Amino acid sequence: MSARELIRTFESWRSSGEPMVLATVYDTVGSTYSKAGHRILIASNADYQGLVSGGCLEGDLAERAHAVLELNEPLAMTYDMRDEADDLWGLGIGCNGLIRVFLQPLVAVNNYEPFSEIAKRLMTSDPVVVATVISSESKELLSGTTLVWSGDKVEAKPLECLVSGCRAAQESGQAVYEIKEDGLAVLYAPLKPVPRLLVLGAGLDALPVVNMAAELGWRVTIADHRPAYLEKGVFASAERILLIDPVKMNQELEPEDFDAIIVMSHHLLTDQVYLEQLAGTGISYIGVLGPRARRDRLLDALGSTGDELRGRLRGPVGIDIGAHAPESIALSLLSEIHATLAGASGEALTKDKV
Repeated sequence: MSARELIRTFESWRSSGEPMVLATVYDTVGSTYSKAGHRILIASNADYQGLVSGGCLEGDLAERAHAVLELNEPLAMTYDMRDEADDLWGLGIGCNGLIRVFLQPLVAVNNYEPFSEIAKRLMTSDPVVVATVISSESKELLSGTTLVWSGDKVEAKPLECLVSGCRAAQESGQAVYEIKEDGLAVLYAPLKPVPRLLVLGAGLDALPVVNMAAELGWRVTIADHRPAYLEKGVFASAERILLIDPVKMNQELEPEDFDAIIVMSHHLLTDQVYLEQLAGTGISYIGVLGPRARRDRLLDALGSTGDELRGRLRGPVGIDIGAHAPESIALSLLSEIHATLAGASGEALTKDKV
């Protein structure tokens, strides 16, 4: 489940006033379905949203969540699946890994924290680290204490000791589970905000791009200068639909608010106008639809401004999956964007020949 869908579920459950449980993976060893920092929600009726495993551990977690809500206390659980001779509960998971999960009660009396703050931060672009105390011998820093840190000064003294770990996790971009000599065990997990995609051009081939990105849980804005393209009513899954003047794009929206932008108006001069305004931005991914020759023609037409985009502008867009139809092109494009934002190679995970 995407972070966006998890937030929607949280808001729906919160509106009912019922308590719920936040389950966070805080440590793993070997091969596991999810890694440290991954979160799911469990309702008071044992319903759950998100997966920690392939669906085989969630039932037990839901049972444990009932006790967490009854006692209103957090609970740490360990599932060891490394013994091949012992099929866990007869399920034969075969993951050959160990996974530790921390369960925290979320109740109305404290505004469902800490997930209320986590959900809010997931919808921003600010770099944030969540520090969760898994175990502690200190009376001032209890198990379940959570700091959502974005670089601000921490006023509460007991939380000051968590700042250095937050800073280290922010710099590395990786979740870290740390156990100190004094018995303090903390998960430091950077938040990965919901990706924001801007699609410049509302032709019919933009529809699978918008729909697939929305299915991934991304926040999608589609913009075009042609009212008829936007009035078809086919872009319901987009968060925003904007009619803009290409020349005034930088005034009518903030390109820097987006993680990725795809230029696909199918009109050479319009695409040139868009790219001219995007040249000076630091956006992670900028792509333009069409073959390499079209991209080079656009860059040449931009002159010195185009030099700012050389080596950065993706075109042709996507990874090579043999895409030809609008849907497969959208899949290829979004795969490349996903890999770029995640800092992944985009290569096949199977390196050896079977």
